[in-house]
Amino acid sequence: MAITKVSVEEFLVLSKKNPVLDVRSPGEFSQAHLPGAYSLPLFTDEERKVVGTAYKQESRQKAIKLGLDFYSSKMVKLVEEVEAICKLPGTGPAHQNMNNGASNGREIPSSHSPIVLVHCWRGGMRSAGVAWLLDLYGFKVYTLDGGYKAYRNWVLEQFKKEYPINILGGFTGSGKTEILDALRKNKQQVIDLENIASHKGSAFGNLGLPKQPSQEMFENLLAGELAKRISLLEENEFIWLEDESQRIGEVNIPVAFFNTMRTKQVYFLEIPFEKRLDFIVANYGKFEKDKLVNAIIRIKKRLGGLETKLAVNFLLEDNVKECFRVLLTYYDKFYLRSLQNRDNFSSLFNKLNCEEVNADKNSRLLKKFVGFSK
Repeated sequence: MAITKVSVEEFLVLSKKNPVLDVRSPGEFSQAHLPGAYSLPLFTDEERKVVGTAYKQESRQKAIKLGLDFYSSKMVKLVEEVEAICKLPGTGPAHQNMNNGASNGREIPSSHSPIVLVHCWRGGMRSAGVAWLLDLYGFKVYTLDGGYKAYRNWVLEQFKKEYPINILGGFTGSGKTEILDALRKNKQQVIDLENIASHKGSAFGNLGLPKQPSQEMFENLLAGELAKRISLLEENEFIWLEDESQRIGEVNIPVAFFNTMRTKQVYFLEIPFEKRLDFIVANYGKFEKDKLVNAIIRIKKRLGGLETKLAVNFLLEDNVKECFRVLLTYYDKFYLRSLQNRDNFSSLFNKLNCEEVNADKNSRLLKKFVGFSK
C-alpha cells in the first residue's frame, strides 16, 4: 500500500468523509488547525523544541536521532488512537485530548482499508513518520503536500476572491442573527460571522458565549464557510452576511474580505427604537449585574463619562430598561456612522420598514423585497 501526497484542494475534499490527523505539537494545534481535525501530536511541545534546537545548533542527523527516540516509545499508542478515531473493532483506549469539536469518528467497513489524512507544518518528517507507521499497519494514508503552511496559504487566498454577497443591516436589537437563521432554514446560503467569532460584536457580545477562537482559527473557519457556501450556490443566488465592524470582539474580519463586504448591497431593517429596546432588554438583561457593569466600563471612553455614569446608576437601581436605553442610543449613533462610511453609499442602501422584531415576518418581507424564489 502506498502513501499518497495530495494538494490542499484534494485534501479538503477527502476531509469531508475521512478523519484529518494533525501531528503537530499540542501548542501548534491549540493556536489553530483545520476545522474538524484531530490532534495526534508526534512530539510534545517540549520534545519539538528539543528536536528543533538540535537541528539548528547541531545537525539534521542529530535531530532525527532525537526524534526517533521520542517516536519509538509512542508507536503503539499512536496506532491505537487512530483506530479509536476510526471506530475500528478491537481498538485501544481513545485519545483523551482529541475532542476539539470535530465530528464523531467514521464507521469504516472492515473489508476496506480505513482512510486517514495526515499533515504536519510543512509536510516534512513528522507527517512522513506517522504516515509510514499507519501505512505499515494497514491504513490508506493521504498526506498534505506542503502541510498546514500550504493550507494557510489557501485560506488567505479565499479572502481575495469576489463573492456574490448580500449584507443584512439594521441597528442593534433588530434581530439580524435570528433573520439569518430564518434565511438558512429557507435554503438560503448564510455565513454567521458572529457565530464563527463567538461574539455578538458589542461590548456585551461575549456574554454567555464560549471563548473566542484565535485570529488564525477564525480565518480558517471563515475560509471553510466561504468555500462551502460558494459550492452550494445556485444561479442568481447570494451569500447572506450581517453588516459588521471589521473587529468582532478580539478577532478581525480579514481586510480583503471586509473591503469586499463594504461594496455590497445592504438591506437595512428599519425597526422602531422601543421595539429594539425591548428585544435587547429581553436578551441581555438576564446577565449578572457585575458583568454588565464591566462591559459598560469597557466602552466608557467612547460612551462618555456622563452617559457611562447614568447607565451604571440605572443598572444598580435595577432599572435595566433605562440603562439599555442609554446604551442603545449610543450604539445607534455608532452604527449609523459606520453604515454611511461606504463609497457609493446611496446606491448600496436599501431600507425595509419593519413594524417589530420578528424573524419570520421580517425574513418574509426581505424575501419579497429582494425577490429570491425559495
